[in-house]
Formats: sequence, structure tokens, C-alpha cells
Amino acid sequence: MKNLTPEDKNRIDELKNHLQERKNHLLGYPVTLNFDYSLLYKFLQYPVNNAGDPFYMDGSHHMNTHSIEREVIHFFANLLKAPENNYWGYVTNGSSEGNLYALYLAKRLYPGGVVYFSEESHYSIEKNIDILGLNYQKVKSQPHGEIDYKDFEEKILLHQDQPAIIIANIGTTFKEAKDDIKPIQDILGKCKVKKYYIHCDAAFCGSYAQFLTPKPHFDFSEGADSIIVSGHKFLGSPIPCGIIIVLKHNKERISNYVDVLDSLDDTITGSRNAITPLIIWYMIRTVGTEGIHHQLNECLNLAAYTRIKINHLGIKAWRNPNALTIIFPRVSKALQYKWQLAAHGAFSHLIIRPGITKDMIDSFITDLKNDVNYRK
Repeated sequence: MKNLTPEDKNRIDELKNHLQERKNHLLGYPVTLNFDYSLLYKFLQYPVNNAGDPFYMDGSHHMNTHSIEREVIHFFANLLKAPENNYWGYVTNGSSEGNLYALYLAKRLYPGGVVYFSEESHYSIEKNIDILGLNYQKVKSQPHGEIDYKDFEEKILLHQDQPAIIIANIGTTFKEAKDDIKPIQDILGKCKVKKYYIHCDAAFCGSYAQFLTPKPHFDFSEGADSIIVSGHKFLGSPIPCGIIIVLKHNKERISNYVDVLDSLDDTITGSRNAITPLIIWYMIRTVGTEGIHHQLNECLNLAAYTRIKINHLGIKAWRNPNALTIIFPRVSKALQYKWQLAAHGAFSHLIIRPGITKDMIDSFITDLKNDVNYRK
């Protein structure tokens, strides 16, 4: 086997140094920065693959982490108040795949259904709708990002004789607004829509939303049919991943047996990452619900501090209640790129997550104060 040249080794070192520097200036995108999974490096020597249903015990392919994946699903099903003995799920390649799976499941349950989602929904929703060839209605949003319930009702009335497939945002992409599935269900009842499916896209907030006061209405006990939570956003993973939880009795209506695997084909992809379930399992075992709650409180305090510091510069910054996202007028390209800030229209935002420190915020505030283009 050919050895790496000195140039190859230098390139690896340069990439590591680049990523380390950029990690210290990553404020605008929802990924956690402080984690250590070095104990799991030993598993990179095995060709593991989680193909098939993690709950199907008799498959012929054994180089997997299905037993670990099941524990991850049990943890999140309990966190999200899924009904005992009536839930199923798997670890996805990200929340976009989880949204695709939920829409696929809803389509199979309700052919001819109409998808309703707000204009603040993640871009994966519209893309997945296109992939699946679904009919849809895009609903207006309120100024703070939550779905406009009046417009939702008007859109429902246009198709009240068809099944409704609703995407509820539990933390919108840019403003971290949270839709409330209680008034959504009230509207469905008022419009006499009997067949409906509610999917909650809780990619960023789903892992901690149960600890907020007041708690958002989005879990299974409150009427959700499926929920997606990201693994790499608030929880922390070096590899993108997500956790999709659905009602088992719905999933069983679309399951197919695959002879070559001697397993059920219940997931979007065939081959699946077997390392990410191990990473999330490790996080659960080492951090747990108490640790997640503690990290949330630290982030909420830092988010409040950040908004105040920006406001003290005479710049109007705001955040939704209990949100970790701070929104302010759009900054210059130079500042946007230095701190990797997300921007949309006339606004920029930054997001507080585990690993963001007060020193990082103070350094950003200094740059913001000196941002000449921002003042123009």
C-alpha cells in the first residue's frame, strides 16, 4: 500500500488547523461544539452497517449496532411521551431524511392527502414534497415565525374533503419559532377533517423542548404522529444524524420483508450509518436527561446575555420566548463569513448551543461594534 507523502500529511494537518480555527468562529449554525467520542474510535476498524429494521431480531447481517440503536429509540420515545409498546424509529442521516420518512409514511397512509406547511419551514420539506409528488398548501407565517393559524384554517377549508398532512415546526430554521399543535387540531376539528397526520419537525429543539416552561405542545401525548430530532445540533455529533420516532401501528402498515437481508425494509435508505447510533447512545449514557436540562439552562442564560449585549450597541436584537436564536439586522459579508452567521433577507442570526462560550460572544460583540459596513 502506498504511503502518504509529506505533502499529503501536510494537507491533513492544514485541514485540521483550518477546522479548529473555524470551530472557534461558528455562531450561526445549530451544531454543538463540545463533545469527546474518542472512546468510540476503536469501532472505526469494523465495516458496520445498520441496514434493515433495528427492531427485527432475525436478520442475517450481524455487523451492526442495532441493539444500541434500539436503546436510542427507547430513550427518545420516552422523552417525547410516545405510547408504550406503540412506537418505532431509527437513526437517520439527518433531520431532512426524517422529514422525508414522515411524509412518505403519511403518503402511504393517506394517498391523495394535502401537505400543509408554513413558509418558515425547513427547505427540506418542499424538496421532499417534490420528491414524493405530493399536493401541498404553503401557509403564511406570523412576523415572529410561528404559523398563521387563520391562514391555515383558510387553506384547510379549500381542501377539507381531503386528508391533511401537517408539518409543525418546533423551532423554525431562522427564527426558532414553535408551532402549537393544539390550535392546529382545533382547526381540523372545526373544519371536520377526520383524516389527518401531524409530523413535528423538532430538529433543533426536540431534544430539550420538554424542559422549557411553558412546554411547547408537540409530543405524542398531545397528538403528534411522528417527530424528528437532530443528533448533531443540540445533542452533539461529529457526523450528521437524526432520530425519527413514529407510531408503530402506522409503520406496520407499510413494512416490507426483504429476503436478501432476512429483515424488514422500513427505512428510507438501505445501508445505514452504524456509528451514529453509537455516538448518540454514548451521549445518552454520559450526559442523560439531567445533563441536557443543565446545558439548556446554560444556553438560555447565555442567549439572554447575548441579546442584551447587542442591544447595548444600539442594535435592535430579539429572540422568541425561550429561544436560543438571536436575530438582528444583517451584518457585512466580512463579519458574516468570519463568524459563519446565517443570513436571510434583511437579518442575520446566531444560535447559542453547548460549546459556545461567553468569551466567544464577547469577541463577536467587539467585532460587531467595529463593523463599519454594518453601520452604513
